[in-house]
Amino acid sequence: MKLGIERLLEDPALRAPLKGRRIALLAHPASVTRDLTHTLDALAAADGIDLKAAFGPQHGLRGDKQDNMVESPDFLDARHGIPVFSLYGETRRPTEAMLDSFDLLLVDLQDLGCRIYTFITTLRYVLEAAAERGITVWILDRPNPAGRPAEGLRLREGWESFVGAGPLPMRHGLTMGELALWFARTLRLDLELNVVTMEGWRVSDAPGYGWPLGEYAWVNPSPNAPNLSMARCYAGTVMIEGTTLSEGRGTTRPLEMLGAPDIDARELVTTMRSLAPHWLQGCILRDCWFEPTFHKHAGRLCSGIHIHAETAAYDHESFRPWRLTALALKALRQLQPDYPIWRDFPYEYEFDRLAIDLINGSELLRLWVDDPAATPADLDALTRPDETSWLEEREAVLLYR
Repeated sequence: MKLGIERLLEDPALRAPLKGRRIALLAHPASVTRDLTHTLDALAAADGIDLKAAFGPQHGLRGDKQDNMVESPDFLDARHGIPVFSLYGETRRPTEAMLDSFDLLLVDLQDLGCRIYTFITTLRYVLEAAAERGITVWILDRPNPAGRPAEGLRLREGWESFVGAGPLPMRHGLTMGELALWFARTLRLDLELNVVTMEGWRVSDAPGYGWPLGEYAWVNPSPNAPNLSMARCYAGTVMIEGTTLSEGRGTTRPLEMLGAPDIDARELVTTMRSLAPHWLQGCILRDCWFEPTFHKHAGRLCSGIHIHAETAAYDHESFRPWRLTALALKALRQLQPDYPIWRDFPYEYEFDRLAIDLINGSELLRLWVDDPAATPADLDALTRPDETSWLEEREAVLLYR
């Protein structure tokens, strides 16, 4: 297969419209070619491309910033002599001064296929800015490592935030190119938008189910996205960021685990199986112990659950990480009714709403967990219409079959 950036570099005819244009690039550490050349370096070496600026999203162009609300500064790229503007610093939208430096933006971002991943919101913001200024945007498309399945509640109106760019379900199943088309369509953006599609992407083939295993190296798109298994789990385990439990930050397997010093993980799994065993399919749950070196519960021994989505037992179609993680929270509430599950702290520049609600795009998940009478069937009844409507809606922007 070939990535969008690789097709652009290899095909002079495809690249021809860029000649004479002032070009900017939005990228991060995973913006690399098959041979691991960074897109910025590859474009700088290509004929007919006049690079004037670069942009970095959350965690920075270099991917060096570890956590939420750790901002990146602007800087001058010493190798190429161009400014690198931060879209996760003093501003999260491109300013007029930034936009003055170019007239065509190339976007090459590896996504994880989850609504909360902030690169999606940054994509929306640059598309809106481009539409206002008459700037052309080209998306250099990449695989969605979580594949095509969709899962979770859709974001409700009024719950938009930096972790909620629109009424998507938690797991949306689109590539960045397809998301750009969806934003342009739903926001009615008047802009020149071009998606440089991938060639030969097998969207649902085993064993990668969206990720081209054996063809491309995994490069962390953000510091706590270390492997494909994490990408598969993320649409569920990201909810743990809004709780007092550890999501495994400070370990070598972040966002594949959940745990805390004052829970019994083995008992938790047993309760989960009694409540909704069909929500635990497609993976292996292993009770374990871990001690984070930083972040929540740093230096304390945690009883935890490791979600294994990388073995032969992995089943792409039946694995439902959002329901699985929701069930873990429900089981904990049943076992320890007074447990302080919900973490109240500033989350992605929101100070007045609980992180768990921002993550889910409404209060519905939290209210379901806290209601002792609410059952897994009740959550299914809330969620299935959202998933069905999304699968129908996204058909209009699918580029790969």
